[in-house]
Amino acid sequence: MADTVEQMFEKSGALLKGHFLLTSGLHSSVYWEKALVIQYPEYTEKLCRMIADHYKKSGVQVVAGPTTPGIILSYETARQLGVRSIFAERDESGSGRVFRRGFHISLGEKVLIVDDILTTGGSINEVIAAVKKLGGIVVGVGVLVLRAAQEPDFAVPFYACHRTEVVTYRPEQCPLCAKGIPLVKPGSSKAKA
Repeated sequence: MADTVEQMFEKSGALLKGHFLLTSGLHSSVYWEKALVIQYPEYTEKLCRMIADHYKKSGVQVVAGPTTPGIILSYETARQLGVRSIFAERDESGSGRVFRRGFHISLGEKVLIVDDILTTGGSINEVIAAVKKLGGIVVGVGVLVLRAAQEPDFAVPFYACHRTEVVTYRPEQCPLCAKGIPLVKPGSSKAKA
């Protein structure tokens, strides 16, 4: 029997419980550490296949993702779709994303955007803006896990391999802080102040 998405995260040790500072600046008692699941090619292939299968009839010409996990996810999804893979990096100001390294998107080229864990959608919105700036057409967004109560509105079709509602808190309203539970910043990106 095939593993569910949640089982893949659990088996790889990627579903963490505690008191976490998310990149968004919010706090949570659950953290989905995508790096621990995508270290296993078998899981990465299965997860990206779910996204590729969902969008295979969308005319995707290129798959784009934000750095860093988005590089691996866009590459594997593109490989399965038989198209190019590119990634968007933070711009110099740190307030958006740009395509560098000679990556290009032709006017009217159909782009699928993939990412790992969606909480606020900030990274995806930055990649959408970078694609549109180059004249590309975003045909969809695919993520491994949607960890929000409401489906985001990117004005394009959206797909999540797994959906879960994980409660998040603003720091000043966090009951975990009030209990004195140590706050951990997992991952590699800086959290917003």
